[in-house]
Formats: sequence, C-alpha cells, structure tokens
Amino acid sequence: MDVTNGSGYKSCGPLTDYHIPDYILKPDADQVIIDNAPCCPVVVFINSRSGGQLGSGLIKTYRELLNEAQVFDLSEESPDKVLQRLYANFEKLKSNGDTLAIEIQKNLRLIVAGGDGTASWLLGVVSDLKLCPSPPVATVPLGTGNNLPFSFGWGKKNPATDQNAVKSFLGLVKGASEMNIDSWHIIMRMQVPKEGPCDPIAPLELPHSLHAFHRVSGSDSLNVEGYHTFRGGFWNYFSMGMDAQVSYGFHSERKKNPEKFKNQLTNQGTYAKLGLKQGWFAPSLTHPSSRNIAQLAKVKIMKRPGGRWEELKIPSSIRSIICLNLPSFSGGFNPWGTPGTRKAQDRDLTAPYVDDGLIEVVGFRDAWHGLVLLAPNGHGTRLAQAHRIRFEFHKGAADHTFMRVDGEPWKQPLPKDDETVVVEISHLRQVTMLANQPCKSKSIDDPTSPSHRGEGDGDSDSLEDEDEWQEGRKKFGAADTFKLPDEVEIAHLS
Repeated sequence: MDVTNGSGYKSCGPLTDYHIPDYILKPDADQVIIDNAPCCPVVVFINSRSGGQLGSGLIKTYRELLNEAQVFDLSEESPDKVLQRLYANFEKLKSNGDTLAIEIQKNLRLIVAGGDGTASWLLGVVSDLKLCPSPPVATVPLGTGNNLPFSFGWGKKNPATDQNAVKSFLGLVKGASEMNIDSWHIIMRMQVPKEGPCDPIAPLELPHSLHAFHRVSGSDSLNVEGYHTFRGGFWNYFSMGMDAQVSYGFHSERKKNPEKFKNQLTNQGTYAKLGLKQGWFAPSLTHPSSRNIAQLAKVKIMKRPGGRWEELKIPSSIRSIICLNLPSFSGGFNPWGTPGTRKAQDRDLTAPYVDDGLIEVVGFRDAWHGLVLLAPNGHGTRLAQAHRIRFEFHKGAADHTFMRVDGEPWKQPLPKDDETVVVEISHLRQVTMLANQPCKSKSIDDPTSPSHRGEGDGDSDSLEDEDEWQEGRKKFGAADTFKLPDEVEIAHLS
C-alpha cells in the first residue's frame, strides 16, 4: 500500500501538533502565548511544477491544514533563504528567553515534495548551513523515479492531494524514525578552453540539482586561475553515460511540452520509448565505442579514508556507470544487490549501507543488461566500493558526455585541447532523513542488516589535510546566499 496516495488513512492527531505560529516564521509578527509547544512542528517545501498539477494541489491542501506561512512554493522562494530567516529568528527569540522557540527548533522536521532533484536541493542547503540541531527531512514522491522517497519507505507513486491523504502523511511523519545518510561531494575541474563553452548544458533550463552544481566564484577557495571549477553534491546517485543521455532526452521533451507529462505512468512510458529511440537496447549499432566508459575516462578509487589511489579497470563493454549511495535507482531497482559470502570475501564487498562512508560503483552494458534487475537477486556489474572516486577524461576522447545527479541530467561539453578534465566524488558529512516502514535503506549499525565489516569505515583526516581540494570539500554550494544578520552569533548555529 502506498503511504501517500490516500488508500490507507493514518490518524495524524490534532493539527496543532504540526502548527508553527506566525511570530516564529516572521520576524516582524507579534508574539503570542501558546500553552503547549507542538510535538512535531513542520516546515513544508513543495515544488509546484512537479507531478503535473499535483504540486499546486498539495500547496493548497497543506496551507488549508497548517499555517500558510509554514508552507513554501519552491518556484517562488529558495529553501536557503527560508531557513536563513527561520534560524536567524530562532536565535533572536532564544536570546530573549523564548522557550517555545527552543522547543520548536529542537523538534522541527522538514517535508519536501518534488522529484529527486528537488529533494537533493533541500538536502544540499541543510548540509551547507550546518544547522544545529540538523532538522530531519521527509520526502513526498512527486517526480518520475522517486528513488529518494522509495528508499526511506515513503512510496514511489505520486500522492493524492486531498485532506485525508495529507493528514495521513503528517501522521507518518510524526511517527517516523531518524536515519543518517552519507552526503557526497562532486568537484569538476578543467582548463579554460581555447574556444567553445564548457558550462553544463541543462535540458532547456537549469534543473534543481544544478542550483547546487555550478561554476565556483572567483573568491571561492576552490577557484584556480586558468581553470573552470564546478562543484555539486548528491545523496542518491551520480551517473554518466547512456542512462544519463536518455534522461537528458526525457527532460528536454518535458520542458518543450509540459502538458504531455502530467501523469506518472505516461512519463515512465515515454522514458522507455526514448531509451529505445536512442539505441539503449542496441548500443553496439548506435553508440560510438569512444563513448564507452573505458575509452572515455580513466577511473581511480580510494577505498578508505586516507588511503592511496588505485586504478579501477572498467570492462570495455560498459556504457553507463553509476555511483550509488541508496538502494534505489531508476524507479526502485537496486543495482548493487547483496553480494554473496564468497564474493564478499574474495572482492572485499559488502551489502549497501547508507551511512558507511562508501559508495557503490556499478556498470551496465545496455538496457538488456539493466533488465536483470527485474529478476530475483539481479544486479549490475559490481565494480567497486569506494570512499572517493575520480574520473580523468582522456584527451580528445569525445567533445561531450552526459551526466546525471539524483535524477537531474545535463550535457557536459569537454575541451577539445590537450588538458585533462577531472571529476572527483568524495564523502562529505551526513544529513538526517526521516524513515517510514518498510524502509529499504539500511544502516551499518542496524542489527537486522546483513552481516558486514565493522572496521575502518569512519571518517579520517589523516592524509586529506594535504589534498589540494580539501578546502573545497566543505560545502556543496547549495546555500551561497546564506548570511546571518550581524547581530546573530554564528556559534549558536554550528
């Protein structure tokens, strides 16, 4: 039963449990006295452009049930500005001895409704701001794949928007458990090309993930004269190759004709047709071998924090590579699976955990290879588990490639001269999600998880202090606009 589609009703209790008064949300509002603090105060972020007309419908319903001021349309205001204002006001009220503000900040939970890219945008902001305590996040599936919600038990079908469905979801949020998950940072650097652009080319307009994947400013610690440097982050996956190319085609079509993409089932059918049209089922005939991953880039991995870089051999037939953090990809499939005991011993592999500081690296040859995920225990080609991974693109191997972060794709031009392009993915902190049961994601400390190694997975800074990119791996760039008022002491926030 899908938890958010209204087919099952869960009592949410009194709506006052979730209500936040105006003066907490608006610094200029008059203070009010409330007898009891809400036990589950929520701030709701909704992408009104997601899910056809569902996003707008959800905004209307949430505003009917809660304080309108605690429900935000992401097409009108970015989450970093909202959280900046809210947490600055928390500090001001707490300094005046406001016990209600203290309780609301301590128990605050965030709800984000949209596709995976929208959810990742909010997670990037929460991570960059280093909010203390960090508010846990629940995700409403409004996209096409909905891998993030599915990984944490929130379903993958688009929800109903009536009051009963929203009340049921609020009840589940109140009862949800918290789970930490790894955050992954991406840095891409290339020499300024002699001619032609090198900025990411989005499908007609920047998707939400590219708010957090963009060229760094001249004042950024990552900036190097004569080079273009980009940064970003993800929580579900980074992929490169044919799967990202198909996704790019889908998003391009949707931006051109949004009226044709208002139904999740229709969207998934269109996605499959594009895969067929672009040759994902017969890549040997339609896909140049120069774009196979092994011909396109040299791949290196660092298995443990502070370890050494090792070259990762990629089979020549691999046309798509996925760096996976959660056990859900392409609408709920688990490309890594659970390695058997012998493979775990022989190749030093484990089951996929969301908080072990390791990312699973999986390869696919074509769409037929992907169909093995439909079979029991089906999985892709397990390539490695790593704490960091680096792609060094061969000189002149191709003029572009396709990349994708948490469901949002872009076309990445590559310089035509002799300079190498480097993309590096590394572990960076954790964020807190809200998990509903049954939850597909597993913690390394969960006693019900499959057997696993317990040693050596913690973060270490032993060798990374000397890394040239260490300073740049402090944020995702999703909250560049965050700035506290001068009168607020930053030590209270982080």
